[in-house]
Amino acid sequence: MLKVNFKLSAIWQLLFLLLLIKSATLLAFASHGDRTQFFHNCRQNCERTNCSADGLEIQEQAVSFYGQTIFDRLFGWRCTDECSYGCMWRTVYAFMERGWPIPQFYGKWPFIRLFGMQEPASVLFSVLNFIMHFRMLRKFRWHVRPDSPCYMLAHIFALVCLNGWIWSAIFHTRDFPVTELLDYAFAYSIVVCSFYCMLMRMLHRYSLFLRGVITLACVSYYINYFAYLSSGKFNYSFNMKVNVATGVVTAVGWFIWCQRVRTRRPYFRRLLRFYVLFAMAMSLELLDFPPIFWILDAHSLWHLATVPIVPLYYDFLIEDCQTLRKEKEMVQSYPYFNKDI
Repeated sequence: MLKVNFKLSAIWQLLFLLLLIKSATLLAFASHGDRTQFFHNCRQNCERTNCSADGLEIQEQAVSFYGQTIFDRLFGWRCTDECSYGCMWRTVYAFMERGWPIPQFYGKWPFIRLFGMQEPASVLFSVLNFIMHFRMLRKFRWHVRPDSPCYMLAHIFALVCLNGWIWSAIFHTRDFPVTELLDYAFAYSIVVCSFYCMLMRMLHRYSLFLRGVITLACVSYYINYFAYLSSGKFNYSFNMKVNVATGVVTAVGWFIWCQRVRTRRPYFRRLLRFYVLFAMAMSLELLDFPPIFWILDAHSLWHLATVPIVPLYYDFLIEDCQTLRKEKEMVQSYPYFNKDI
């Protein structure tokens, strides 16, 4: 009991520390490379010399210079985008020659473009997360019978995660306003779904009416938050705080559950390990540094760190559903069970 309480306290403190420090980081690392006169003049001259009037097409004399690949054209790299990309690197080199810190551009570090992808490492690691969730969902379906309690709940979680990682890969491939919106919105859908699954697991033996009311409340809340993100009043710091706060509430709920069932359900340790490791992986977001080899930054490493810990959560779901099904077979009348487990 003391160990569980200690871990609960430690994770709570770690997540809130992450919230406070990350908020300060967002303010401290304001984008300034794109606001320099050097970058502005470079881009203006490039667009005037090399781009068509609408900024979409590259002038004939500059086609060979840019040498766009099929991937660049496929992912919509227009002439103005090429100018921004080229002037970004000219600005970076100018800063480096003067010994100044590497600047950010439009809120992002400079990354080398690869196969038309703006942030190739984050794309790759998002795809790896998608593959891991897909494989673990197949494993879950193989080991758990469809008539098991919480069977559909696990599917809801997996499908929401798969959708979220798809949009993460799309956004890191090309940063447009719509891809940014959908990435942030569906990333939060994973957080909300985790919270919903925690509640439904604890209340799965309660009335269908109660579970329906909670489901409606969670769906309504998420739709309202999605509308907020779509309103054009998007605030990065506020969105991050909402994500962390929702995640903390979910983690606390699961830790309380782990403490209550620690003597009856020994597999709770898988869930505990998952949240401890997830909190440690999330702390990578604190290490905001220029990309290593202009590819690997702290955010992409966070995506990478989540890949190996995903099986812990699904292994917990598998054993939990199997255990609940055995209990369902042994006892036909639910009132004889403790509804809190």
